[in-house]
Amino acid sequence: MGKILIISNANELVRVKPERIVYIESDGNYSTMVLHDKTEHVFTMNLAHCQQLIEDQLGKEADRFIRIGKQVIINREYIFKINVNKQTLMMSDMALNHAFTLSASKEALRQLKVYLESVAGKEEKL
Repeated sequence: MGKILIISNANELVRVKPERIVYIESDGNYSTMVLHDKTEHVFTMNLAHCQQLIEDQLGKEADRFIRIGKQVIINREYIFKINVNKQTLMMSDMALNHAFTLSASKEALRQLKVYLESVAGKEEKL
């Protein structure tokens, strides 16, 4: 069984399998975790705190998450399409049951694209 991410605050606790998280988006001191079935959970913590929780609890499995820009952490398993010019990132489970479109800066998307191109051949060899 894989690891479970536990996010807790004063009023609630959420246990979730990392592979179900599509992205986490921040708005100041609030972060919204969006799951593959479009369920959303809002927490009173900033994105840096979320990122730290993921790294602390998941260890090596935290590699599946990538922070792009100041407001979003994405699960790279769901990256479907990057359009740098339109500043959009489409996230999908590849079966297209659900698709999510996020906005990000051209620079953040360009860096993400370069990163994914650089690891494209390496992942198959693992």
